[in-house]
Parts: sequence; C-alpha cells; structure tokens
Amino acid sequence: MKIMVGISGGVDSAVAALLLKRAGHELSGLFMKNWEEDDTDEHCGAAEDLKSARAVCEHLGIPLTTVNFSSEYWDRVFSYFLSEYRAGRTPNPDVLCNKEIKFRAFLEHALTRGAQRIATGHYARVAEHGGRFQLLKARDTNKDQSYFLYLLGQEALAHSLFPLGELSKPEVRRLAQQAGLPNHDREDSTGICFIGERNFKSFLARYLPAQVGEMRTLAGIVKGTHDGVMYYTIGQRQGLGIGGEGEAWYVVAKDVAQNILYVEQGEHHPALYSEALRADQLHWIGGEAPAVPCHLQAKTRYRQADQGCTLYPQALGLDIRFDAPQRAVTPGQSVVFYNGDECLGGGVIEQAISKFHHGAPRAAQL
Repeated sequence: MKIMVGISGGVDSAVAALLLKRAGHELSGLFMKNWEEDDTDEHCGAAEDLKSARAVCEHLGIPLTTVNFSSEYWDRVFSYFLSEYRAGRTPNPDVLCNKEIKFRAFLEHALTRGAQRIATGHYARVAEHGGRFQLLKARDTNKDQSYFLYLLGQEALAHSLFPLGELSKPEVRRLAQQAGLPNHDREDSTGICFIGERNFKSFLARYLPAQVGEMRTLAGIVKGTHDGVMYYTIGQRQGLGIGGEGEAWYVVAKDVAQNILYVEQGEHHPALYSEALRADQLHWIGGEAPAVPCHLQAKTRYRQADQGCTLYPQALGLDIRFDAPQRAVTPGQSVVFYNGDECLGGGVIEQAISKFHHGAPRAAQL
C-alpha cells in the first residue's frame, strides 16, 4: 500500500516506518509543525525534531515532506484548551490533538496526496470485524495509548495503522538500535502536545492572567493564597506553598465563581475521592452507544488501571458509578470506557459525584 507515516523525530514513529518499510509498503514521511506562537530554541524543539526526522527518513530511504498545521492547531485544539482552563477545568489537549490534527488534518492531507493509509507511532491496535473497526489496547499495557485515541471514529480507524501495537517499548528501542536508526537512543518527548515542556503556570499566565485568591480548607480556614484557580488541578500537591508540620497538602476542590482553592492534608483525604462522575461530550468509536445501564471498565486518567463501573443514562450524558471510590476525578479530563481490550469510546468529565441518593447523583464539586 501507499502509506504516509507521521515522522515526529522520535524513536516510536521511526520504528513504525522501519516495520512498514520491511513489509514492502510504499512509504513517505510527513513532519507536522503545529506550534509557532513562541518558536524559539528555548521552548520549541521543532528544529531538532525536524533534523531527527530527516535523518531517520534518509536512513530508511523514504521521502520526507513538512506541513504546517499551526492555524488548525490553534483553532481546533488550543482555543478549546484555553477556554476550559478559563472555566476552571483541566482539559486533555492530547486527546483533542489526536482527533483534530493527527487523525483529521494529517489524514485529509495524506489522502489528497494519494496515500491509502496513514501510520503513527502510537501504542494501540485496530481490528476489523464485518466492516466495523475496533480500537484495541496495545500489547504493552505500560505504553498503551488507546486512552488518548478514544475520539477516533470509523473513518479514521479504517485508514490508520499502528505498527507498534504488538510491541513493547524495550523491543522498539532494540529494533531501532539493531537497524542503526540515528535516533535509537533519543529521549521520549513530554509536555503539552506539539508545544513541549514548559513551566506550565508561567506559560498559561501569558494567555490567562493571574487572579489571586484564597486557599482554604473545607472548614473555611485560610491557608494561604493562590495565583488563580485555573492554574491548579484536583489532586495537585506541588506548588501550593503551604508550610507547617504533618502530611502534604492537596487541592481537593475549586470554586471558580468565588476564586477559592480548597486544600486538605493527606494523600488519601476523603475529599479526594469520588464514588461517581457525570460525563458529557460522549463519543462512541463504533457509532452506537451501549445499552445502559451496563457494567464496563473505565479510566479517568492515562496509565490508570481499569476500574469497574456502571453507566447510567442522563438527559445530556451519563452518570458513571464506580465499583470502588476513585481518587482525584478531575472535571475537564476524559473518562474512557473499555470492554476488556476494546476501547469503546468516552466522554469529558463534567463533575465528580460524592454518592448516589435513591439513584440520583449528589455532586461533590463545590
């Protein structure tokens, strides 16, 4: 097949291209530049990434082109990112970035240039049954990235390949070294999707000015001040600046309207736990929602072990009641549903719920 591979400069996409090349496909590489707001050597490693991508493609003997999706990224991803933080929620830009950039803008670009499929270095698998496509977890559960791909639909999965889905990260590194890939020992990228590592608070402050307010306990005792509730997330420990003896302090709730950050001591303080959550903006990979109520597994954050839960219908979304209380359920993040290895879809967490009362949720969010 004619396949366009997203080449990021990292080892995962390089090995994805290596495997497809060995399988005899006709390959081309694409390097995506999606952020140029402060494109400097200090902040953005795009120049180094491109240099690495070129070296990989030269080594493999495949052509590499570049494309700039910065305006699409700003309009479809970053503007949402800012609006969610402005509302006091904690969004997950990687999820939306995959949907809007890697599996929409990139896919459209590839198809218009004659490619039959696109491929990336994601750790996930795709299976087809009777013309319907399933998104499955990667074999390496430590690297599985299906959580970040739950917004993909049938069209995207039908045209996407994940060559690393059956491999572990050590196997990928070993293949890269054995093949002599020039980036075989390059460190994995971290930070915000396509933006990179930042001092997060100072980065966000450029777009959302600080608004100082009080940090209080749930009993109303003032423990200090914060720089703006949008800079903090539920369960956060670092950066609170609360001294004194005893256990560490954690963010347990946010009151956006009053600009109050609520904190309590102890990693396992009861206020950090929720028995349920309400989700909206639902997306189902197969196109149809499961019949509810039903029992599935779910994750409320990446790398979390699957948690048993029951889904209950609501007019504008779902209530998800967990088999066991969950720590640091965070509005704005994604809850992703699984049936064994199959990723069914997910939604955005609207609020944490403290308990069910005669089948109706009672919100824990302040």
